[in-house]
Amino acid sequence: METQHKNGRRDFLKQSSLGTVGALLAASAMTVPHVHAAEDNTINVALVGCGGRGTGALFDALQTEGPKKVVALADAFPEKIAWTLRSAVERFADDVDVPQDRQFAGFDGYRKAIDAVGTGGVILLASPPAFRPRELEYAVEKGVHVFMEKSFAVDPPGVRRVLRAGETATEKNLKIVGGLMTRHKRSMQEAIEQIRNGVIGDVMKCWAYRMHGPIGFGERRENESLLAHQIRNYSNFTWLNGSPMLDYLIHNLDVCCWAKGAYPVAAQGQGARQVRTAQDQTFDQYAVEYAFADGTRFQGQGRFMQGAWNCFQATVHGTTGCAVFGEGIPQPRLYRGHNPTAENMIWEYRGPEFRGEYQAEHDVLFDVIRNDTPHNETERCAYSTMVGILGRLVCESGQRITWEDAFKSDKSLADIDALVSFDSPAPVQPDANGDYPFPVPGLTEVL
Repeated sequence: METQHKNGRRDFLKQSSLGTVGALLAASAMTVPHVHAAEDNTINVALVGCGGRGTGALFDALQTEGPKKVVALADAFPEKIAWTLRSAVERFADDVDVPQDRQFAGFDGYRKAIDAVGTGGVILLASPPAFRPRELEYAVEKGVHVFMEKSFAVDPPGVRRVLRAGETATEKNLKIVGGLMTRHKRSMQEAIEQIRNGVIGDVMKCWAYRMHGPIGFGERRENESLLAHQIRNYSNFTWLNGSPMLDYLIHNLDVCCWAKGAYPVAAQGQGARQVRTAQDQTFDQYAVEYAFADGTRFQGQGRFMQGAWNCFQATVHGTTGCAVFGEGIPQPRLYRGHNPTAENMIWEYRGPEFRGEYQAEHDVLFDVIRNDTPHNETERCAYSTMVGILGRLVCESGQRITWEDAFKSDKSLADIDALVSFDSPAPVQPDANGDYPFPVPGLTEVL
């Protein structure tokens, strides 16, 4: 589910008022340097993170308009580089030029790939979220445009690093697009516009759901280091993905905040590991009640169990109606009243079908580069990440925590810069039975 690639589309509508980054507006009003494609219009592209998600992003980038060339690939695992390269050559041979000396395996590969793509090129960042802040920082330092997959950090210090890098990117006129692909879906943009126009009244309550079967887990391979095992199974270790509350729910958490036009100011919640037996750190259920500044509420629910009720969507209730949309819902719809039944439907998207939201992310990025249009999505990416992090913190601790207290926390999940090879000590260690520590609400301190 997480790595399945979807084709995209070419079109892109303007962002909502919430989706328009404040830093982007500032950039449009100031004199900024030109950082765009070379004179021959060919844009160099490199990929960091050659898993299914990263390879899909590379394919989307190669389907944008105009000439482009893949010049480098990087991943901690060399076999993943080989797989991505082989797949790319099969489909886009004329646009791929990645000799052996530009295939960068190892923990410093991201730096080499960014160096190889060069100023004005594009780096696609699709490694596990824990590595995103330092990758983004280095790309911005080197004057490289960025597509970065979600999630964008795993802890508050990481979020602050991403925000600072975004501010510098604005100053340098670098273009940044984030992998909150639902923001780039035309039908969703139209639905949010309907909500802005008052079709369902004032937004009073939001729900973000992602409930389905168990999260997969791969057993440790023979002679595999502990660190390599954890990175290969990054969805199962909190220091790498920030928990499923963040990495799995981020899209619909973002959609709810987009519909409301605000981010929460506090949260309380609960999480537990009830039926899961895999030797990892994953809770199998999360429930978070977020509070907005006006007193209205927003619920995030995640459950990953076999045989339980499944639900994958966002639901928004206004004073006169409701909406069902978000990740997991192909066709957004709005309804009168609060029963989303066919006879109550008052709006659904009837525009043309495009190539999809995944493709749209890259169409936007390459278009703004070629036209040298200010564009920076870092702020909303960072804040939506913070929503998921706040949810994790309250579930793990069992405490009510304000956004302000969470945001200013200096507690990191891991020292990423200390990881220099697969022989480096893993940030979390199992006990003698191979079991990993996981939080105990009411006892665990998270700030």
